Amino acid sequence: MSLGASLWMITILMCGAFLYISWKFKDAAQSSFSNYAIGGKSFPMYLIFFTQFATIMGVGNFVGHAGSGYKVGLPWMAFILGEQGSKIIFALFFAGLAGKFTYNTFPEMIDDLIARDRVTRALAGLLASMIMIAWVGGQGKAFGNIFNIVTGADPIPIILMFTAVFILYTTLGGIYSVVWTDLLQGILVVIFGTTFYIYAFSPVNWSMAELGTRLAEVGKAELWTFGNTNNIELLTKFVTGCVGILVAQIYWQRCFSAKDSKTARNGLLYSGIIAIIMVMLTALVGMVILTMNQGLNPDDAMPWFMMNYVPVGISAMIFALILAAGMSSADSNLNSASILVVNDLIKPFKEDTTDADLVKYAKVLTIVIGLFAGLAAIYASSILGLFSKAYAMAGGGLVPLLLVGLLWKERANEEFEMGKKNSKVTPWGARVGIVTGSILTQIPALGPNRVLVALVISAVLILLVSSMTKGSSEEKQTI
Repeated sequence: MSLGASLWMITILMCGAFLYISWKFKDAAQSSFSNYAIGGKSFPMYLIFFTQFATIMGVGNFVGHAGSGYKVGLPWMAFILGEQGSKIIFALFFAGLAGKFTYNTFPEMIDDLIARDRVTRALAGLLASMIMIAWVGGQGKAFGNIFNIVTGADPIPIILMFTAVFILYTTLGGIYSVVWTDLLQGILVVIFGTTFYIYAFSPVNWSMAELGTRLAEVGKAELWTFGNTNNIELLTKFVTGCVGILVAQIYWQRCFSAKDSKTARNGLLYSGIIAIIMVMLTALVGMVILTMNQGLNPDDAMPWFMMNYVPVGISAMIFALILAAGMSSADSNLNSASILVVNDLIKPFKEDTTDADLVKYAKVLTIVIGLFAGLAAIYASSILGLFSKAYAMAGGGLVPLLLVGLLWKERANEEFEMGKKNSKVTPWGARVGIVTGSILTQIPALGPNRVLVALVISAVLILLVSSMTKGSSEEKQTI
């Protein structure tokens, strides 16, 4: 059987399995908005671990990071350390806190504990949803690239086809679909991923020293060193990868859905440790591919490797790995984006909305956001280009508010509790910080380190504006 035929067969079988799982859990998911969003806060450790792990290991981590390793080399490890290491930071410092609460989204948590402002909550929900939409689009774009190279199919119909599948099974089962399909997908990623890495490093005899030598032989020695990279540039790559993850709804949502704090913390910690190792290995595979062919488009490096070096059986396994990873990441982010919009942009301003209405809105928005993400995938120039811009805007606007809000307490000796504001941040301080931070990350005139600049300025403004508006706006729900 040809590789193209194998790809289609694997796609049909796996999509069928995912749709069956979604149909099985649709009644439980649609019984309430809390069930649709966080599964009624009931998920045990094995589900939290595999849903976190499968969500982390999206197509970007098998195709996009291979392409960036192919293009940038070792300096790209700084971005990976930020993007993937932030899951470990999140697990150690935030997951346990989130696991105590039953919020549907982290903007709802910010609203309740820090700002008490519907406008801030809406802005936070809008920015956070950008990361989710970018990730959904990135999965579709990667599948389009793979099918185009392997089968010659036009990537646009492929992107739209996968987008339709993402939408269908996420709409049916909400977070239940996501978590239970992630269990299957996560197991596949662990098994097939391990096999793939063993095979992928065979061209350099599983030796990092030989990889460096072969890069030098093809005139790419600079990719095997950090010597030509500015330390501030490395720090910026790290921070850009880190800040977006710290405000990614998918991780907060899993922690809110875990049955307790310990489950939330350990599920993300263990999955994050495994993920950072696997993603670094993927970037190194991109460098291995560079030693074999120096004329590729970076996003095409992994598909080319599958077609021209790997036997059909192994290539089919790699595709199953990428498909499982991509579907998991897409459904997770699609569900999170729809929950963010409903919970933080609709619910606060439409207080008479029933629970059934919220579920209906979430289902409709899953379709709308999925279609928008598909269009973004068609027009985006690269897979990780989608992610990094969204990371920067959301992180620049929300990370300073999250950190300042949690550290700058009204009552320093009290723990945060649901329903009780315990932060000196005011609504206007939060608004100014969010808007300023997100905008500054997109101003090229600030230079390559604009994310760092945005984070500092946003934090300073939150402190200053909150201090100036404390008396007039404290403890009020402003519009």
